[in-house]
Amino acid sequence: MSDQLSLLFVMIETAGILAPIAFILVHILRQFFFIPVPLVCVTGGILFGSLFGSLFSLIGLILSSILFYFLISRMPKTHAKLSNLKKRWFGEYRNLSVGQIAVLRLIPFIHYHLLNFCLIERNKSFQDYVKNSWVTNLPLAIFYTVFGEFISRFTPSMILIILLSLGVLVFILREKVTVIKWREFFKAV
Repeated sequence: MSDQLSLLFVMIETAGILAPIAFILVHILRQFFFIPVPLVCVTGGILFGSLFGSLFSLIGLILSSILFYFLISRMPKTHAKLSNLKKRWFGEYRNLSVGQIAVLRLIPFIHYHLLNFCLIERNKSFQDYVKNSWVTNLPLAIFYTVFGEFISRFTPSMILIILLSLGVLVFILREKVTVIKWREFFKAV
């Protein structure tokens, strides 16, 4: 992992004017190399500063989400796996709100594309998906880019407090009503 990160640094630093484009491409391709989103965002903060790092990370994350939107319909096995994972983690009839998804994106070990999948199920139109993807990726890009250097200095107790407070936020921002269709409620077992 550290070799991939150092290679990423060298590639972007030598790119010059094309560095922002290279960084955005790294964001788009990072899922194929299993590089976590927070790591790329922190790298953007180090290379470009807080403002431009956040901006480039946000552009890369939105493009990655758009790519996922178009590819998930062409991959039925991955669609089924994400559907099962969603049912196992959040419940069969639970739809996450946009606020919950934004908070869950801040937790590093939550699957990024599982949350994109939840956004797709919540928003049937492409425009709503892109808008809500922007809303949910904004806190992620800003948080990890700006506070990335400070996060590495946190003590384990501080990290636990932050994760617990994010868990409370997810609970507070939940959807208060669950709609179960008549046929699903009375389906034969």
